[in-house]
Amino acid sequence: MSASAYDAWVEALLARHLKELTLREVGRALKQLTQDYVQQRDRLKGDAFEGRGKRAAFAMYYGTRHFLLVREVLRRLQAPATPAAGGILDLGCGTGVAGAAWALHFDGKPPNILGCDVHPWAVDEARHTFRDLGLRGGALRTDVARLRWPKGPLCIVAAFTANELSDVDRGKLRARLLQEAAAGGQVLILEPLARPITKAWWDDWAAVFKKAGGRADEWHFDLPLPERIHVLGKAAGLNPRELGARTLWLAPKS
Repeated sequence: MSASAYDAWVEALLARHLKELTLREVGRALKQLTQDYVQQRDRLKGDAFEGRGKRAAFAMYYGTRHFLLVREVLRRLQAPATPAAGGILDLGCGTGVAGAAWALHFDGKPPNILGCDVHPWAVDEARHTFRDLGLRGGALRTDVARLRWPKGPLCIVAAFTANELSDVDRGKLRARLLQEAAAGGQVLILEPLARPITKAWWDDWAAVFKKAGGRADEWHFDLPLPERIHVLGKAAGLNPRELGARTLWLAPKS
């Protein structure tokens, strides 16, 4: 994906969300969203994305950053340039940026993307993401545990999703991911660097992925953002250039 295509998508995203909001209003919402959803998640009650401001903040700031994060992780992992035959499955897709970034990583025509999320706004926003980036894809309103998976092999991404599942559903997901990878799929799990969010299960998952031939990594990137996204983050007291995540990766065996 060219820089100009990424910039065009960001401009379309900002134009859509700033029709009825100012950048200052989104900045205030971003500060509150970060406190609620990132810094104090264990105390969160209700809908983290309630209100236009928080939704715009998440799509504009975290969406554009997560796109760059996934794209850079795939590059560093030297992920295959050819997709799995069944396309991309984006679990807990949010605004769809993880699946979109992976689709645009491949050589040639991007594969189809299927996203799923429990939040109706996220599902609608993911459809906007795919359409604005010129990708073939759709999104369903359903949770990971109830999703009817498409026929594989698949490229499966779960970005900041597994930590939100119950222990039972997370265990079932891990078994399914290992099964898909053994059948020729590719699996990428991303979670925050903050240990408390995943301390109950991460080490166990990492050991299982490594035993299956995969890898576990921690990434710290310093990447430039579009100017208005950078300004938005700075206004909310954040460091926009700092991007990071912990990942688990399983690729098809040679």
